[in-house]
Amino acid sequence: MRRTLFKILTLFFFTYSGAQNIDISGNVQDNTGFPIPGVNVLVKNTAKGAVTDFDGNFTITNIEIGTTLSFSYIGYITKEFVITDNSKLTIQLEEDLAQLDEVVVIGYGTQTKKEITGAVSVLGAETIEALKPTRIEQALQGQVAGVNITSQSGSPGGGATISIRGVSTNGDSRPLILVDGNVIEDLSVINPSDIESMNILKDATAGIYGVRAANGVILITTKKGRQNMPLTVEYNAYGGFQQTTRKIPVLNATEYAVVINEAFASGGGQPPFGDLAILGQGTDWQDEVFENAAIQNHSILLKGGGEKSSYSYSGSFLTQDGIVGGNKSNFTRFTNAATYNLDFLENFKLTSGLTLMRTNKRNLLENDLGSVLFNALNMDPTKRVRDETGAFTIAEGLGNEVINPIAQMANTYDRGKVMKLSGNAGLSYNFLEHFTVQSNIQFNYSEVTSKIFRPTVNYGSGKVFNKDRSEISERLDYFRDYTFDAFIKYENKFNDIHNVNVLLGTSVFKTTGEYTGFDGFDITDNNIINASIEQASDVRNINAGNMGRNDTFDSRLLSYFARVQYDYKGKYLVSAVVRRDGSTKFAPKNRFGFFPSGSIGWVASDEDFLSDSNVFDLLKFRASYGVLGNDRIPDYKYISLNDGQAAYTFNNNDSEAIGLSIGGLANPEIKWEKQKTLDIGLDARILNNKVDITVDYFNKRTEDLLVQPQVSGILGASAPGSASPFVNAGIVENTGLEFAIGYSDNFNDNFKFSIRYNVTTLDNEVISVSNDGGFVEGGDFGVGQEFPPSRMEAGFPIGFFYGLQTDGIIQNQDEFNNATPTATNPPQIGDLRFVDQNGDNIIDSDDRINLGDPIPDATMGINISLDYKNFDFATYAFASIGNDIVRNYERNQNLVNKPTYFLDRWNGEGTTNTTPRVTTAATSNTLFSDYFVEDGSFVRLQNVQLGYSFSNKALEDSKISKLRLYISASNLVTLTEYRGYDPAASSGDPIGGGIDQGFYPSASTFLLGLNLKF
Repeated sequence: MRRTLFKILTLFFFTYSGAQNIDISGNVQDNTGFPIPGVNVLVKNTAKGAVTDFDGNFTITNIEIGTTLSFSYIGYITKEFVITDNSKLTIQLEEDLAQLDEVVVIGYGTQTKKEITGAVSVLGAETIEALKPTRIEQALQGQVAGVNITSQSGSPGGGATISIRGVSTNGDSRPLILVDGNVIEDLSVINPSDIESMNILKDATAGIYGVRAANGVILITTKKGRQNMPLTVEYNAYGGFQQTTRKIPVLNATEYAVVINEAFASGGGQPPFGDLAILGQGTDWQDEVFENAAIQNHSILLKGGGEKSSYSYSGSFLTQDGIVGGNKSNFTRFTNAATYNLDFLENFKLTSGLTLMRTNKRNLLENDLGSVLFNALNMDPTKRVRDETGAFTIAEGLGNEVINPIAQMANTYDRGKVMKLSGNAGLSYNFLEHFTVQSNIQFNYSEVTSKIFRPTVNYGSGKVFNKDRSEISERLDYFRDYTFDAFIKYENKFNDIHNVNVLLGTSVFKTTGEYTGFDGFDITDNNIINASIEQASDVRNINAGNMGRNDTFDSRLLSYFARVQYDYKGKYLVSAVVRRDGSTKFAPKNRFGFFPSGSIGWVASDEDFLSDSNVFDLLKFRASYGVLGNDRIPDYKYISLNDGQAAYTFNNNDSEAIGLSIGGLANPEIKWEKQKTLDIGLDARILNNKVDITVDYFNKRTEDLLVQPQVSGILGASAPGSASPFVNAGIVENTGLEFAIGYSDNFNDNFKFSIRYNVTTLDNEVISVSNDGGFVEGGDFGVGQEFPPSRMEAGFPIGFFYGLQTDGIIQNQDEFNNATPTATNPPQIGDLRFVDQNGDNIIDSDDRINLGDPIPDATMGINISLDYKNFDFATYAFASIGNDIVRNYERNQNLVNKPTYFLDRWNGEGTTNTTPRVTTAATSNTLFSDYFVEDGSFVRLQNVQLGYSFSNKALEDSKISKLRLYISASNLVTLTEYRGYDPAASSGDPIGGGIDQGFYPSASTFLLGLNLKF
């Protein structure tokens, strides 16, 4: 009986408890501890609930214990929580990365990924932050299919060339870059830590941006505040050191003396070195030049917003010494950026922003004959840095360019400064429910100054760098541009199945510039302290030959555009764009061009036959085609200008006057370069959105290519200040395939893993060149070579290498007797044997053939990241396959040093069939041939990073909501057969790129950093 009574009382107690109603309050935060306003908090399966306030707080009264609460907010994963008591709740929501990834910025608007009918790639802030790039271009390499980044220099602040789907023009091939909708020509003005996302438009859908979008578009969105957001503060910092990725093996002093003695003996001279035993290792000039260099970066971001406004401010400081010269090649950058947005009336919105950037860069001569690294490779290792008196060693007998590189750095005073101010303001007004009218204006103003002091110095007999008069050069250049856009949009949905979006607009762009400067001589005391124009004598205005007028440019664009986007039930998608662009680069009759484009898409996964599929979460097919214009040539090339130079003699040639004459030859018939672009693509997500796949086939055909061909000297193109005319004379085609696949999964609360891989194949071919010779040449090789090493010609890739083909080494007298002689300096036994391609029994320029090209056949990248509890790990790798490089850092002089492969030189029959003999006599071995062309393919480990984030519990007694420490290593390992410094480096020139004259290599960087959030 007692047991029965006890059971009844117990049951009664729990029944009463379960029916008890309580009040619940709490706070909703993101995964970093920041409150989230506007979160919907609902009692599950009811209409009862609340919305979090500005500080993320909420209260719900009179609910039962055991009730389930649902927390939902756009961009975050919905979370449910079962109420067990009336304790105050702290709810953390995780970002829904898949959902956030859905919204993509496109031209003059946004779309979801599902709606996009063009080839668009997205790069998020997580990837950029993991790479810690000093320039944004570095974050793109290997991350986005179809985008290839070529480093122009590894020096601090060195630029890079961005190519989207190949090289399609002989001129300026840069893509259009917009930051929050504003045109930015130079990515150095943006602090990488400020970027929220980067969207890359790669096909004809970029045509909405008109003429400047012919080479693709990069849309950058920066981090900003949002309405009803409390003030948040982020501080990021890192510091570390850099070192060279490699040194080129060259001969030590003893090896050098052996080889030089042999060369002199072979040439019939007296060997210069006697007792070789006393030489030892000698001076390793690369060790003298390279050093570990410091780097540090600090950035701060403040953002927030009120009921109708949002704001942000960011500032950053970067300083980076060079691995060559240390502080002598330092780069320092300061950035400041602010935004303010306001909904000042119900339908009126104001957006505004201002960015100020300053850089200071110290420069050393690089990537050229006579550069610091060129000299370090060629300098005599038997010489010391300084002689017995403490003076720098003189470099005698090494040609006109090779000098002591340490003396060269000590006597280099070259500094450049850039100040750039960018601003924007926009107004938008919504009316009649479906209409929006918007106007934006944006400006850029830059001042670029440089100061170069050249003291009197003697590096050796006949050196081109010798100075018998000290000299100062000061430049101040001004660049200004503005863009005004105005457009109206109509958006409507009919019967819940027809979506229509119409855009009509106009755009005006103007850019101007002015170049000023002075040169002066005989600086007081030959000292950098006194180096200024004010302290110089014999001062000359650089524009004196222009009758005192400063050199200027002025270029303008006027455009009208329209776009219609339509979808039926969200699964049949159509977009069409027309644009009319006018450019002052062309004569009035050719000034305007008409450029249409269109795209279609089909979301097959929304069809009934796939609606129950357990495989496809998304399956979309899309295609686009369009014509885009390109006008990127210098100004005024359609009209003759008096910017040349002429001389007139008087009094029976006793006196001479310098005046103006017609400059570059004009061509009033030049017109728009046209790019016809086709893209066919597929987007898929499978296995509950864990795997995403993108495939694209593309074909880009550029017609009426704007080139500057060689013309007869009779026309005056070689006169001072003159140049060949521009003509429309070529067709280039790029065809390729892009494939990207990614997998990501949260295995449990403690472990997350993702891996992404992309590959792009590319086939570049010149279809025609319509000038008189049928080709255009460019580039430089060696000293005194008659023919340029690169050319553009039908049937070959643009900028392919054109030279002689070798066939081993002439080993003996019989082979010598059968070898075809060269037109000059016939080969001897031990020299390279060249192939007589046309069978005329003489080796000359007519025997040159295609030796390779600098364009890779394929590029690929792989990214791996994983999180385990509070640890995170990420690594990135990139590969380039099929690109060739010309080795041009070896000076052909009697006493210069040589790479170690000369230890395997020919010195008797059968000793080798690859490296020719050494000799001081004139030979044909230095003619440009495949002997100097190497495979530049490589695989590079771009970045490895390990981080640790302190838990919220560890930070709960502080105002810190996020604290993360990390270590990272960039450019850690490069696997390549190329013997130069850096297989990824190139000048970026369409014709003449890929020729290595001692490129400044990209440094390996080792960092320790922190991310802090309040």
